[in-house]
Formats: sequence, C-alpha cells, structure tokens
Amino acid sequence: MKLKTIVADDEPLARERLRFLLSADEDFAIAAECRTGKQVVDALKAERFDVLFLDIQMPGGGGFEIIEQVGAANMPVTVFVTAHNHYAVQAFEVHALDYLTKPVEPERLKATLVRVKERMAFEAARLTQEQMQLALRALRDENEERREYPTRLVVPNGTRDAFVNIDEIEWVEAADYYACLHVGARSLMLRETIKQLAETLDPRKFVRVHRSAIVNIAHVREILREGRNEGWVFLSNGQRVKMSKAGWQNLLSVSRS
Repeated sequence: MKLKTIVADDEPLARERLRFLLSADEDFAIAAECRTGKQVVDALKAERFDVLFLDIQMPGGGGFEIIEQVGAANMPVTVFVTAHNHYAVQAFEVHALDYLTKPVEPERLKATLVRVKERMAFEAARLTQEQMQLALRALRDENEERREYPTRLVVPNGTRDAFVNIDEIEWVEAADYYACLHVGARSLMLRETIKQLAETLDPRKFVRVHRSAIVNIAHVREILREGRNEGWVFLSNGQRVKMSKAGWQNLLSVSRS
C-alpha cells in the first residue's frame, strides 16, 4: 500500500525536485502539493495523509504555525525541508521525524524514507496490538457478564450448614487455609483459601484490596491512602480493612468499569 504523501513548499523548483526524488521510491504517492500554509492546513483538515514534507517558511503560515493550527496529534509523519539549519531543535520539539536542508541530496532523502517506512510499520503494529487488546478485553468482559456467579454460599459448621447470601457478605478475611466471612455481626469460617474464594465471587462486586482481604464494594464507604503503597478501606459498618497499592488500583478499575 502506497503512502499518501503531501509536499508543501512555496518554491516551484523545490517541489519539482522533491517530486522527482520521491518518484524513485514506489512506496510513496504524492497526493497533494501546497505552496501556502493555508493550503496545507485546509488539505490536512479535509483528508488523511500518511507523510508530509513541509517547508518551514511559507506565505500564509510557516511550518510551525501549521502544526499549531492542526495540532501535533493530528499531523501525519512530518519531515521538514528547509534552506535554514537553525530550526532543527524546534522541529524535533514538535515531533518531526526528520529535518532536511535544501538542496535535498538523494542519499540523504533515501535514509529519511527508510525512517518514514519504519515509523509507519511501527504505528501499524501498535494499532494492531491495541485493537487486539481491545478485542480481548471486550471478549473477557462479555465472558464475565455471561458467567453465572453463586448467589449463596454453604458454610459447614459441625452438624449444621449455614446458608449465606453473597450480597450480605461485607468483607472476607484470610485465615490460613480458611476464609472468614464477615456478615453483619457474624463471622463464619469457610474451608477455602482467599484465593479460591476470590475466583468464585463476582469480580464486579468483590475486590481483593489486600492479599489477606476482599471487600464487597457495595459496603465501601471511603478509602484512605497512606503514602504511595498502602492505605485503608472504610466500610459502612465502621470496619477498617487494610489496602495495598494493588488493591487500590483494583478498586479504581472496578469503579471505572
């Protein structure tokens, strides 16, 4: 697929030379030529280009003014082409890929074109990776929504079994190979590790805020961070539960979803 290219220079001979040099590389297709800054801005706002060869000084707005009007995030891969060499630092500050001085030498341009292709390949790979991550996240979220989580737990206690409604569990505390369920004034011991129980509970409702604690977010009143790594979760019943840095991030993740 050819790279859609725009050449912007107020000098006809400069545009002609660049057009000739670019014709030697079949991966680049010049789709537009501009001689003023306004023409460049209008072209960039009207359609999408892959690469822009941009003169710094042009009537109707120079290269830096163009980037300011369009926005750096909306610019194609930009290569400055100018007769002046003292704008190089400023050019790279606005994230230009390269800086060529006139007259442009063929070998120097070839090296630039290689960099342009590498940048485009990198961006394409990054976009593909992001799309895959979004698709996997959507699939995971869909599977979580479809998965049925238990509404009650059975807690054996000698010759009796207690039935506990999941939503009534305020928080869970690790106790070696047991998990202590705090339900109102009751504390019930379930013979499961906190890790095993965490895999059973709905992650949209129960968040592991510490390696030894899970909280029901419906009962979370507020959180208090102490320093950068730890803090506390305060529940509606007044209970204070230790919170790690990872636990705080888990809470934020659930609250944003």
